[in-house]
Amino acid sequence: MTQIRFALAQIDTCVGDLAGNAAKVLDYTRRAAGEHARVVVFPEMTLTGYPIEDLALRRTFRQAAWNQANELAAALAAEGMGGLYVAVGTVGTDPETSKPRNRMVVLHEGVVWAGYDKHFLPNYGVFDEFRIFSAGDRSVVIDVDGARIGVAICEDIWQDGGPVAELAERGIDLLLTMNGSPYEEGKTHTRMELAVRRAREVGAPLIYLNQVGGQDDLIFDGGSFVVDSDGTLLERSPMFMEDLSYFTLDTDAARQTPTSIAADLDPDEEVYTACVLGLKDYMRKNGFKGVTLGLSGGIDSALVAAMAADACGGGNVWGISMPSMYSSDGSKDDAADLAANLGAHYDIQPIEPLFAAFQSQLALEGVAAENLQARIRGVIVMAYSNAKGLLALATGNKSELACGYSTIYGDAVGGYAPIKDLLKTRVWELARWRNKAAAAGMGIGGLAVVGNERRDAGVPLPDGVMIPVNSIVKAPSAELRPGQKDSDSLPEYGLLDRVLSAYIEHAHGRADLLSDGFDEATVDTVMRLVDRAEWKRRQYPLGPKVTALAFGRDRRLPVTTAFRE
Repeated sequence: MTQIRFALAQIDTCVGDLAGNAAKVLDYTRRAAGEHARVVVFPEMTLTGYPIEDLALRRTFRQAAWNQANELAAALAAEGMGGLYVAVGTVGTDPETSKPRNRMVVLHEGVVWAGYDKHFLPNYGVFDEFRIFSAGDRSVVIDVDGARIGVAICEDIWQDGGPVAELAERGIDLLLTMNGSPYEEGKTHTRMELAVRRAREVGAPLIYLNQVGGQDDLIFDGGSFVVDSDGTLLERSPMFMEDLSYFTLDTDAARQTPTSIAADLDPDEEVYTACVLGLKDYMRKNGFKGVTLGLSGGIDSALVAAMAADACGGGNVWGISMPSMYSSDGSKDDAADLAANLGAHYDIQPIEPLFAAFQSQLALEGVAAENLQARIRGVIVMAYSNAKGLLALATGNKSELACGYSTIYGDAVGGYAPIKDLLKTRVWELARWRNKAAAAGMGIGGLAVVGNERRDAGVPLPDGVMIPVNSIVKAPSAELRPGQKDSDSLPEYGLLDRVLSAYIEHAHGRADLLSDGFDEATVDTVMRLVDRAEWKRRQYPLGPKVTALAFGRDRRLPVTTAFRE
């Protein structure tokens, strides 16, 4: 009988930080060795971070990554851990073409003991690997104490045939996959169904080890797991946190023994946490300690401020109220109440004197005058960003961004947009969830996310309320003219968001939308607004991708098009 203890090291890596990533591998391997693990598994492209994009094309970087793998193997041996099998991802080089390769290496006895190159290189959605890497061409089985371990990297199990089909013929005892699979709402179930099919195909348990953390606009949710050959769930790691879990393979057992299984998250908690992790890691990996944003009293800026407080602490949030002659007392009160709830800095910078100064020279009317107010506010936000070294946050949601209902160089300014991929109706849902969580005891920073693996409850909220209820229930308005409401320019958000979801995320054209039951006037209005606003979206800050099709790297449309069908 062969029993092998696997350690599942679900870690947050940083692109380009070879030394930092290697240090984390060393630390987690020490912990795994203390728990008598024999094999330690890390995510896809562990040492380099993922995705490395065109950094892979730099020869000097590939050489540095290879040197780092050798140094790490030597360091493991020097600390008495050379007997372990440590599987890490990195970038390699194709000896025939000199192109980069997405590679898994196994470190053992002080050397790079085995290697495997990813076969299937995705070139859809957010992925661009086919252009960057060359494909591997052989399946690999490694022997660990007599057990036959087949290996694969991410996309290799998503495609039929290839290395998994070959491994099914080679009599393996376990299929080990390392992954850098980005988060997408609802995708966890798809991954599980896929893994179950592959485990049954090879007739062996499957380890799915996934990366966690944010990298630019991508969020990696972790949620690593192990399934048995019959599809039974044996282990599941928590989402959105670093984790070290264990699974013991018994090659003589007909069925494996389950270990720890993390609970499923509430769907609203899942999406909210993904957005917070994206912001938190973007700040950390770019050296920001705090953020600044305009607080209007509306729901969008309120939710962004709440996410920011959960990401970096309320004391590191600088909220700016920038009232104009059209700002209601209720909105100003709501903004002040929000800042007080969060323990955020709260400054009031009236824009009317600045607006009057501009108007004395420009005498603008209509939309130009409205946009001038937004651009004055943008200047103030960026001034705070520059003066205090803060990351400026854009507060627009996906519905507004889709329809161009934002002012370029005004409310669209910033370095990161936390709710960029949330439709307006989803914004309301997440705000209600966060208040519900606050009432249940989740304080500021109490989210189960990278950096809070101990699940600290956070800073208690006054009266158990985070976002002022009035910000959630009142009719949304930009307050750029008397009595203005969003519905003056847009369909009601309940209807608008259904059309947008079909048009953007499901790629329905005009005929499809009409067949979906939407009326012709609404369809034509929404399509016109979306198509005309592409030039604005190209200039909008990046933000976390949480849906199947976000505005960003996975939606590539011409800036102008005459096609309307």
